[in-house]
Amino acid sequence: MPTGPHIGILAVQGDVREHVRALEECGAEPTRVRRPSELDDIEGIVIPGGESTTMDKLVRAFELFDPLRKLLAEGLPAYGSCAGMIMLADRIADGRPDQQTLGGLDVTVRRNAFGRQVDSFEDDLHIAGIDGTVRGVFIRAPWVEQVGPAVEVIGRVEHDAAAGRIVAVRQGSLLATSFHPEVTGDHRVHEMFVEIVRNRS
Repeated sequence: MPTGPHIGILAVQGDVREHVRALEECGAEPTRVRRPSELDDIEGIVIPGGESTTMDKLVRAFELFDPLRKLLAEGLPAYGSCAGMIMLADRIADGRPDQQTLGGLDVTVRRNAFGRQVDSFEDDLHIAGIDGTVRGVFIRAPWVEQVGPAVEVIGRVEHDAAAGRIVAVRQGSLLATSFHPEVTGDHRVHEMFVEIVRNRS
Protein backbone atom coordinates (compact mmCIF):
# COMPACT_ATOMS: atom_id res chain seq x y z
CA MET A 1 0.00 0.00 0.00
CA PRO A 2 1.47 3.41 -0.99
CA THR A 3 2.49 5.46 2.03
CA GLY A 4 4.34 8.31 0.36
CA PRO A 5 2.90 11.78 -0.19
CA HIS A 6 0.39 12.29 -2.99
CA ILE A 7 2.15 14.64 -5.43
CA GLY A 8 0.55 15.97 -8.59
CA ILE A 9 2.44 16.58 -11.83
CA LEU A 10 1.06 19.27 -14.09
CA ALA A 11 0.47 17.23 -17.24
CA VAL A 12 -0.60 19.75 -19.87
CA GLN A 13 2.81 19.79 -21.59
CA GLY A 14 6.43 18.82 -20.98
CA ASP A 15 8.44 15.87 -19.70
CA VAL A 16 5.78 14.42 -17.40
CA ARG A 17 6.75 10.72 -17.53
CA GLU A 18 10.27 11.36 -16.29
CA HIS A 19 8.94 13.18 -13.22
CA VAL A 20 6.45 10.39 -12.54
CA ARG A 21 9.28 7.85 -12.56
CA ALA A 22 11.54 9.98 -10.35
CA LEU A 23 8.81 10.58 -7.77
CA GLU A 24 7.86 6.90 -7.67
CA GLU A 25 11.49 5.97 -7.02
CA CYS A 26 11.53 8.50 -4.17
CA GLY A 27 8.57 6.78 -2.50
CA ALA A 28 5.92 9.33 -3.47
CA GLU A 29 2.56 8.61 -5.05
CA PRO A 30 2.46 10.75 -8.23
CA THR A 31 -0.65 11.59 -10.20
CA ARG A 32 -1.05 13.50 -13.47
CA VAL A 33 -3.04 16.72 -13.18
CA ARG A 34 -5.00 17.91 -16.22
CA ARG A 35 -8.26 19.19 -14.69
CA PRO A 36 -9.17 21.19 -11.58
CA SER A 37 -10.77 18.22 -9.76
CA GLU A 38 -7.41 16.43 -9.82
CA LEU A 39 -5.96 19.12 -7.56
CA ASP A 40 -8.26 18.22 -4.68
CA ASP A 41 -6.19 15.58 -2.88
CA ILE A 42 -2.61 16.45 -3.76
CA GLU A 43 -0.07 17.43 -1.10
CA GLY A 44 2.39 19.02 -3.54
CA ILE A 45 2.82 19.63 -7.26
CA VAL A 46 5.61 19.36 -9.82
CA ILE A 47 5.59 21.75 -12.77
CA PRO A 48 7.78 20.15 -15.44
CA GLY A 49 9.93 21.54 -18.20
CA GLY A 50 8.43 22.35 -21.57
CA GLU A 51 7.75 25.68 -23.24
CA SER A 52 6.61 28.30 -20.77
CA THR A 53 4.41 30.39 -23.07
CA THR A 54 2.62 27.26 -24.34
CA MET A 55 2.26 25.95 -20.81
CA ASP A 56 0.75 29.27 -19.70
CA LYS A 57 -1.89 29.10 -22.45
CA LEU A 58 -2.71 25.45 -21.75
CA VAL A 59 -3.01 25.93 -18.00
CA ARG A 60 -5.63 28.60 -18.68
CA ALA A 61 -7.35 26.51 -21.38
CA PHE A 62 -7.64 23.58 -18.93
CA GLU A 63 -9.05 25.99 -16.27
CA LEU A 64 -6.15 25.19 -13.94
CA PHE A 65 -4.63 28.66 -13.70
CA ASP A 66 -6.83 30.21 -11.00
CA PRO A 67 -7.14 27.15 -8.72
CA LEU A 68 -3.42 26.42 -8.95
CA ARG A 69 -2.50 30.03 -8.25
CA LYS A 70 -4.81 29.99 -5.22
CA LEU A 71 -3.33 26.75 -3.87
CA LEU A 72 0.22 28.05 -4.25
CA ALA A 73 -0.72 31.26 -2.44
CA GLU A 74 -2.14 29.09 0.36
CA GLY A 75 1.16 27.23 0.71
CA LEU A 76 0.93 24.16 -1.53
CA PRO A 77 4.51 22.86 -1.96
CA ALA A 78 5.70 23.04 -5.55
CA TYR A 79 8.79 22.11 -7.54
CA GLY A 80 9.39 23.65 -10.96
CA SER A 81 12.11 22.52 -13.38
CA CYS A 82 13.14 24.75 -16.31
CA ALA A 83 9.81 26.07 -17.68
CA GLY A 84 8.35 25.15 -14.30
CA MET A 85 10.74 27.63 -12.69
CA ILE A 86 9.38 30.31 -15.02
CA MET A 87 5.80 29.36 -14.15
CA LEU A 88 6.53 29.75 -10.42
CA ALA A 89 8.38 33.07 -10.77
CA ASP A 90 6.65 36.31 -9.83
CA ARG A 91 8.48 38.18 -12.62
CA ILE A 92 9.81 37.28 -16.08
CA ALA A 93 12.51 39.14 -18.00
CA ASP A 94 11.98 38.96 -21.78
CA GLY A 95 8.60 37.29 -21.44
CA ARG A 96 5.83 37.68 -23.99
CA PRO A 97 3.60 40.71 -23.27
CA ASP A 98 0.59 38.48 -22.56
CA GLN A 99 2.50 35.82 -20.62
CA GLN A 100 1.31 35.10 -17.09
CA THR A 101 2.80 32.97 -14.34
CA LEU A 102 1.35 31.10 -11.41
CA GLY A 103 3.72 33.03 -9.16
CA GLY A 104 4.67 32.51 -5.54
CA LEU A 105 8.44 32.60 -5.95
CA ASP A 106 9.86 36.08 -5.34
CA VAL A 107 12.35 35.99 -8.21
CA THR A 108 12.94 37.50 -11.63
CA VAL A 109 13.66 34.80 -14.20
CA ARG A 110 15.07 35.32 -17.70
CA ARG A 111 13.66 32.97 -20.34
CA ASN A 112 16.10 31.11 -22.62
CA ALA A 113 18.91 32.87 -20.79
CA PHE A 114 21.61 30.40 -21.82
CA GLY A 115 20.67 30.57 -25.51
CA ARG A 116 18.89 28.42 -28.05
CA GLN A 117 18.54 24.64 -28.23
CA VAL A 118 22.01 24.33 -29.80
CA ASP A 119 23.45 26.04 -26.71
CA SER A 120 22.19 23.31 -24.38
CA PHE A 121 24.87 22.05 -22.00
CA GLU A 122 25.59 20.08 -18.83
CA ASP A 123 27.45 21.07 -15.69
CA ASP A 124 28.26 19.54 -12.31
CA LEU A 125 26.58 21.63 -9.63
CA HIS A 126 26.78 21.90 -5.88
CA ILE A 127 23.25 22.16 -4.48
CA ALA A 128 22.79 23.22 -0.87
CA GLY A 129 21.38 20.31 1.13
CA ILE A 130 22.69 17.64 -1.27
CA ASP A 131 26.05 15.93 -0.76
CA GLY A 132 28.46 15.82 -3.68
CA THR A 133 27.57 17.22 -7.08
CA VAL A 134 24.40 17.06 -9.14
CA ARG A 135 24.59 16.78 -12.92
CA GLY A 136 22.64 19.70 -14.35
CA VAL A 137 21.16 19.30 -17.84
CA PHE A 138 20.29 22.72 -19.28
CA ILE A 139 18.00 22.84 -22.34
CA ARG A 140 16.97 26.34 -23.47
CA ALA A 141 17.12 27.04 -19.77
CA PRO A 142 16.27 30.16 -17.78
CA TRP A 143 18.37 31.64 -15.02
CA VAL A 144 17.38 33.72 -12.00
CA GLU A 145 18.44 37.36 -12.25
CA GLN A 146 17.03 38.72 -8.98
CA VAL A 147 15.84 37.16 -5.74
CA GLY A 148 13.71 38.56 -2.95
CA PRO A 149 14.77 38.50 0.72
CA ALA A 150 12.92 35.26 1.49
CA VAL A 151 14.55 33.33 -1.36
CA GLU A 152 17.52 31.06 -0.68
CA VAL A 153 19.95 30.58 -3.56
CA ILE A 154 20.90 26.89 -3.42
CA GLY A 155 22.75 26.42 -6.72
CA ARG A 156 24.80 28.32 -9.28
CA VAL A 157 26.57 27.43 -12.51
CA GLU A 158 30.22 26.82 -11.67
CA HIS A 159 32.00 26.77 -15.03
CA ASP A 160 32.31 28.56 -18.36
CA ALA A 161 30.98 31.99 -19.28
CA ALA A 162 27.82 31.58 -17.22
CA ALA A 163 29.68 30.85 -13.95
CA GLY A 164 27.89 32.38 -11.00
CA ARG A 165 24.43 32.45 -12.58
CA ILE A 166 21.67 31.31 -10.22
CA VAL A 167 20.05 28.05 -11.32
CA ALA A 168 18.42 26.66 -8.17
CA VAL A 169 16.38 28.42 -5.50
CA ARG A 170 14.11 27.67 -2.60
CA GLN A 171 11.53 29.81 -0.85
CA GLY A 172 9.81 27.95 1.97
CA SER A 173 7.92 25.05 0.36
CA LEU A 174 8.70 26.22 -3.19
CA LEU A 175 11.70 24.72 -5.00
CA ALA A 176 12.87 25.51 -8.53
CA THR A 177 15.76 24.57 -10.81
CA SER A 178 16.79 25.80 -14.26
CA PHE A 179 17.96 22.30 -15.12
CA HIS A 180 16.29 18.91 -15.62
CA PRO A 181 17.23 16.43 -12.87
CA GLU A 182 14.46 14.10 -14.00
CA VAL A 183 16.44 13.05 -17.09
CA THR A 184 19.69 11.99 -15.38
CA GLY A 185 18.59 9.11 -13.14
CA ASP A 186 19.84 11.03 -10.09
CA HIS A 187 16.73 11.68 -8.02
CA ARG A 188 18.21 13.63 -5.12
CA VAL A 189 16.48 16.89 -6.13
CA HIS A 190 13.17 15.02 -6.20
CA GLU A 191 14.03 13.48 -2.83
CA MET A 192 14.54 17.01 -1.50
CA PHE A 193 11.10 18.01 -2.76
CA VAL A 194 9.40 14.88 -1.40
CA GLU A 195 10.91 15.70 1.98
CA ILE A 196 9.58 19.27 1.73
CA VAL A 197 6.10 17.85 1.07
CA ARG A 198 6.37 15.37 3.95
CA ASN A 199 7.42 18.11 6.36
CA ARG A 200 4.57 20.34 5.20
CA SER A 201 1.87 17.67 5.56
